[in-house]
Amino acid sequence: MTNKPHIPRPTVDQEAVLAHLHAARLKHTPVAIWTAVDDIPVLLAEIERLARLLSRTRWDFADLLAAARATVAADHDGEPEPLTYLGDAVAEHRSWIPPDDGELA
Repeated sequence: MTNKPHIPRPTVDQEAVLAHLHAARLKHTPVAIWTAVDDIPVLLAEIERLARLLSRTRWDFADLLAAARATVAADHDGEPEPLTYLGDAVAEHRSWIPPDDGELA
């Protein structure tokens, strides 16, 4: 089993947006300009989507960092199962299957 990271793909055709922008700059026709202007709502929606993904990622990182710190503190305090904190935090995000011994992580 291969662990492939989930990377959000852009929902905007960047090449098309650039082509519309270049056409509007070169041609200065109403059709070319309005075609480029029509891209604005799509770009704003993409910015909003990426901002939500970034916010979620930052919260996830903060949760995992807090769990890591709790794990280190628990180990320092001599608790018998310090990794429980980190294990619980990881389990909240998704089930993680450790790689096989022969598989590189």
